[in-house]
Amino acid sequence: MHKFVISGPQGSGKGTQSELLCRDYDFVHISIGEIFRWNVSQHTKLAARIRRITDAGLLVPDEIVERVVRERLDQHDWNYGFVLDGFPRTRAQAEYLFENWNLDKVIYLELADEVVYQRVMYRAKMGQGSGFTKRADDNPEALKTRLREYHEKTKPLLELYDRMGMLLTVDANRSISEIYSDIRTQLGLADPTVS
Repeated sequence: MHKFVISGPQGSGKGTQSELLCRDYDFVHISIGEIFRWNVSQHTKLAARIRRITDAGLLVPDEIVERVVRERLDQHDWNYGFVLDGFPRTRAQAEYLFENWNLDKVIYLELADEVVYQRVMYRAKMGQGSGFTKRADDNPEALKTRLREYHEKTKPLLELYDRMGMLLTVDANRSISEIYSDIRTQLGLADPTVS
């Protein structure tokens, strides 16, 4: 069974790469963002609190995220493993995860801030009249706040992962297929097209 974490700034392609891994290797994609968005769409008790936080461009507090992750992982609904997308984002979250799960690798999708900005603002613009999904916090000020929090809280985790021998860094400023091929190679996963 494989247990991976995929990490990177907004717009780096975490969701896309997670979905490809899950499609080809029958892993379960556990997306914290998707869980939060589901709560918002279903108007749960947690939804209003999440919306206020994310609309301000802030990260959801550790205690909320940990509770959501714990409830999701407790379902044990995977046969071959999972790809955890959007968690951990802080040292406290990482410590919780490492204490409770034997993770294999952390896939870090590296992307410069200026490219993040271009991708997110393009998505926001396209979301006004196409199939793209526009997030309420896809605006320059919220993105600036999110990136600042991201660097302050998440980047130090990379050093921790590296010391543990778990970090795989992937250049995310390439095509989807190139990034995916690099991830599969670094993880040592067999080519899914070869039977």
